[in-house]
Amino acid sequence: MPGVTESYSLGVPVDIANIDQELKKLWQESEDAVTRASLMNLAVYSEEPGSLQSNTQLIAKITENHACRAIVIEADCNAKEDRVDAWISAHCHVSRAGSKQVCSEQISFLLKGGCTTLLPSIVFSHLDSDLPFYVWWQEEFREPMDTQLWEWVDRVIYDSQGWNNFRAQMRLMESAQQEANQRIVLCDLNWTRLDNIRFALAQFFDHPASHHHFGKINEVRIEFAPGFRATALLFTGWLAAQLNWRAEKTDGANKLHFVGPSGRKIDAELRERPGEPIGGIALATPEVEFLVTHAECGDLLEVSRAKPGDKRMPQLMPAGKNDPVSLMSEELMRGGPHHVYLNAVNCVREFL
Repeated sequence: MPGVTESYSLGVPVDIANIDQELKKLWQESEDAVTRASLMNLAVYSEEPGSLQSNTQLIAKITENHACRAIVIEADCNAKEDRVDAWISAHCHVSRAGSKQVCSEQISFLLKGGCTTLLPSIVFSHLDSDLPFYVWWQEEFREPMDTQLWEWVDRVIYDSQGWNNFRAQMRLMESAQQEANQRIVLCDLNWTRLDNIRFALAQFFDHPASHHHFGKINEVRIEFAPGFRATALLFTGWLAAQLNWRAEKTDGANKLHFVGPSGRKIDAELRERPGEPIGGIALATPEVEFLVTHAECGDLLEVSRAKPGDKRMPQLMPAGKNDPVSLMSEELMRGGPHHVYLNAVNCVREFL
């Protein structure tokens, strides 16, 4: 029977030429006890030493809710020898009916030497039929972008939080999109981690009677944790895109200026403080301030609005989680293009 998720084992070593044959044997030996399930192909690529084991743990948890064929790749591009090692395994979870285990396949590869040239053939030869093909790319992108790989990808998932040069990385992804005739959907986990705080702020304006405040906003304050400036800028870009603000200039790295549709000036200040990726958001008008902050318990947001001098009466909303499994699970539940994300990027591209 395939190994259950708690083991986090790479599984059975196999010859790369016999992978399909060994997978069939794996399922034949346990067909009475388990059910194989797959809704997508999910390739995970990393060059971090030891990432095969750590990503296997992540896939074990992700497949609890997202059945897939996982192709997990660790690449050592600086190795002196050219070599490919492979393993097969399965992540099994008891079905809701409780009668059988539902299992997802994992094929693991350790690539050494000139590995990036092997990547397309390794991936394409082991995709599961015509299911959607998602790539979780855990490295920075680099030139040249491999057209053979990207033209078959449906969604590429990455985390811009760790990028050293956001604009250069986005240019590479946009060139890959062009080569693929705009087929690729760009999915940024740095955008996903903003979901709950964006929803919390937006709920202030759910009722049309609140919309008149849009034209009066003159100040934005965003607190972000060290290393999460790009996250704060994406949030600023979302505000600018949704409210039709035009970027005007910047006074230093963390003070931005925008102009609203009526010519109104809006000042945005980003403040670095220890804590959550986005610790707090404040939108101010001359009459009222809208505030979203993390509650002390950590997994809730406090949302409030008040006039100057008034006592705040905060309400609580879910804060969401920032771990890779939670972010990936949220992203894998989505479909369609991320137009709002791209609009946000375009509004603050020069500041990133």
